[in-house]
Amino acid sequence: MTTDKYRHSIEETVRFHEVDMLCVMNNAIYFNYFEDARLKYIQHIQSHYGLKEFLHGESFLIMAHNECDYIQPARLDDVLIIDTRIEYVRNSSFGLRHLVRNKKTGKIIAKGGGVFVHINRNTLKPMPLQEEFYAAVMDYEEEVRIERRA
Repeated sequence: MTTDKYRHSIEETVRFHEVDMLCVMNNAIYFNYFEDARLKYIQHIQSHYGLKEFLHGESFLIMAHNECDYIQPARLDDVLIIDTRIEYVRNSSFGLRHLVRNKKTGKIIAKGGGVFVHINRNTLKPMPLQEEFYAAVMDYEEEVRIERRA
């Protein structure tokens, strides 16, 4: 497994309150790290591409699916790199992929992903993503599937 397609990364250090008695990180913490990575990714896209319409006014994103495969444990004080990319964009949703690497060893210790749905605040129903979001993702990502339906 390679990180070549991942252009966005953050670092997290495993803290004391995130581990058990054996100093192994709790499995649920990976989802916290994924959330941090997704938020930083979206903030980067918004600021780097000057998105004016995306997530303003009547819309927000909701996590519809989240998954994680655990390969090796993370331990207290490990520095982890969470790589994130958008894998596909549909009419009102997009899928993200994450790789979690141990910074010291370079080994991938977990992988996961999720699906965000773009929701209308008033109706609480999915709404189409803005054109500026498609353009930004297509420019930023080396490889992304666009799966729009008419």
